Amino acid sequence: MQYAVPPPQLPTLSVAGRDERFPVNRIFCVGRNYAAHAREMGKDPDRDPPFFFMKPANAAVDATQKATVPYPPKTANYHHEIELVVAIGKGGRDIPVDGALEHVYGYAVGLDMTRRDLQLEARDKGRPWEFGKSFALSAPVGTVHRAQDIGHPSEAAISLTVNGQPRQASDIAKLIWSVSECIAHLSEYETLEPGDLIMTGTPEGVNAVVTGDEMRGAIHGLGEIVVTVTA
Repeated sequence: MQYAVPPPQLPTLSVAGRDERFPVNRIFCVGRNYAAHAREMGKDPDRDPPFFFMKPANAAVDATQKATVPYPPKTANYHHEIELVVAIGKGGRDIPVDGALEHVYGYAVGLDMTRRDLQLEARDKGRPWEFGKSFALSAPVGTVHRAQDIGHPSEAAISLTVNGQPRQASDIAKLIWSVSECIAHLSEYETLEPGDLIMTGTPEGVNAVVTGDEMRGAIHGLGEIVVTVTA
């Protein structure tokens, strides 16, 4: 096929113990999915239906080895958010909760990097969050561990340190909406496709990082990622 302009490169992620790589299609993110984080953001942790926002595919950064992300422009409040990432292997629409995990290829550790000042300004003005959340290189993701190898974790410590100092610490058991429920609800609105990622939300303790800071994020059973902020 002949293209009018060079086609964009397909972002991919490493797969644990495999030579093949996981292609990133779309990135869906669940908002305020831990009660303590909802409170620190000034919101009630009600169990209303989950809401989603998106990041572009080129937000994905393979963080299997030590990775870097540039401090983005137009912000003075660049935040880390450690998250459990779900990699979709089988697509579908109107997926039932009790069959949702059949659509999961695997799981990984990820960071939803956020221009918090832009996000909050947009929120307060009733505008979209795009410039606060949806920008290139804003989603470092570690090695994808296949569900057929590790199962489907429902309890696991999740944490993040910055320059060795603890920032975030919780357990994925505290998700307001489970992985199955997130998949089922999302599939009511959008047909899921192989290669989609779902970032399931972050626990409390989000805060700013600056150039030179080293973030270490971990989920028990999924290893850790090390990401440094560069100029």
